[in-house]
Amino acid sequence: MKKGTMVDLHMHSLLSDGVLLPSELVRRAQDKGLGCVAVTDHADMSNLEQVIGQLVKACSSLAESMDVRVIPGVELTHIPLLVIPDMVRRSREAGARLVLLHGETIVEPVAPGTNRAAIESGVDILAHPGLITPEEVKLAQENSVCLEVSGRKGHSLTNGHVVKLARESGTQLTFGSDTHEPGDIRTFEEAKKICLGAGLSEDEVDRLFENAWKLAEKVG
Repeated sequence: MKKGTMVDLHMHSLLSDGVLLPSELVRRAQDKGLGCVAVTDHADMSNLEQVIGQLVKACSSLAESMDVRVIPGVELTHIPLLVIPDMVRRSREAGARLVLLHGETIVEPVAPGTNRAAIESGVDILAHPGLITPEEVKLAQENSVCLEVSGRKGHSLTNGHVVKLARESGTQLTFGSDTHEPGDIRTFEEAKKICLGAGLSEDEVDRLFENAWKLAEKVG
C-alpha cells in the first residue's frame, strides 16, 4: 500500500439507509482518491441474506471495472444479544467478506452488552464502540477484533476514549467514515485530521491505515 492511500471500511448505500447506489458510492469514493472501500449496509434477521447477496453481486462487478478495491460487507445493527453469534455466522455464509457490528455508540439506544457479544462472536470490526470498557478492549485484542475510529458525527465523540484504551492494550484500530451520503465521504487528509484529533500520532495514523489495508487484503 502506498503511504497516504485512503482505506474506508464502513460505508452505506441505498440498500440500507444510505442515499447512493453502490455504483455511485464507489465512483464518488474513487473520485476522492480512495484506494479501498467496504460497502457495509445495515442488516438484521429480516434482510441479511438479501442485502449481502445484492452487495456481493454489485461489488464483484465494480471491482472488475474500477481501479479501487471493493469489499462486500455488512453492519449487523441492533441485534439481540443472544442472536449475535448466529448472525455473524450467517453473514459469512451469505458472502460478507467483512463483518462489522454496530457498537454501543453514545447517541443510539444499543443494548448494553452488545460490544462484548460482538467481540466474543469474532466480528472483524466493532463499529463506533462508544464508552467501551478496558476489559472489552483487551478482549478485542485477544480475539483479533479491530475497533473503529469513526468519521461519523455523534459516533466520533468517543474516538478519543477508544484510541486511549486501544493504545494501552495494543488493540488494532481501523477507520470508517460511516458514509450515508456524498458529503460523508472522507479523503485521506480529512480522515487523518479526525484520527489526529482523537489523539493518535502521525506514525500511529500511518499504522492504522496500514492495518486497515492488511485487513482488506486478508478478507478481500
